[in-house]
Amino acid sequence: MFSEVVKLDGTVERGEELYDFNESIVNALRPAFKEGVRSIVLAASARTDYARNLFDHIRKHHAWLVREGPNAATFGELIGSAGRPHEVHELVRTKAFREMIGETRSRDAENISGVLEKSLGSDGSGTIVLYSLEQIEDLVYAQEHSGLKPEHVVLTDKYLAGANRGRVLRLLQISKNNGIKTTIVNAETRAGIRLSQLGGLVCFAKPSRNKRR
Repeated sequence: MFSEVVKLDGTVERGEELYDFNESIVNALRPAFKEGVRSIVLAASARTDYARNLFDHIRKHHAWLVREGPNAATFGELIGSAGRPHEVHELVRTKAFREMIGETRSRDAENISGVLEKSLGSDGSGTIVLYSLEQIEDLVYAQEHSGLKPEHVVLTDKYLAGANRGRVLRLLQISKNNGIKTTIVNAETRAGIRLSQLGGLVCFAKPSRNKRR
């Protein structure tokens, strides 16, 4: 994400069946997941258990969202109302929201760090890690290169602010346009420090299914 602007992406109506309601929420979030959003904060009134029911639903029916890996999502819960745009604007200005966002992003970064270490250690998952800007550009712009397909581009905020900022912003925008997930990590976190040791930018890729044998 390149901004902190609040916008309304859509609404979900509460029906009679809780299962269908939770499925509608997951489906509404899918476009954001495809764009690389991985930190999700759920806000609900203290008088309801909607958030807890959704967490349970995801763990049971959409384990892919929380299973360890570069695509896992991190969820947080806040007590509050966010049913109308002005309520959302008020909520995001609260200290509790800022702390929750920091916490979920931290857990998200730690998850990415764990996957990075396992991939560098040849864990057998088939995930390949590239950490050269030129190689990543070639892979992202071509979509398939040397039998690989890019899945997730991760970089530190310090790397983004560096001399190649314009070039990196173009890489991130094209990645987003091509459905490749992107994540910017705080360089001062443990995950950010590890990324900085590798240059500040990495790309997770998988062998292409179209690779000729």
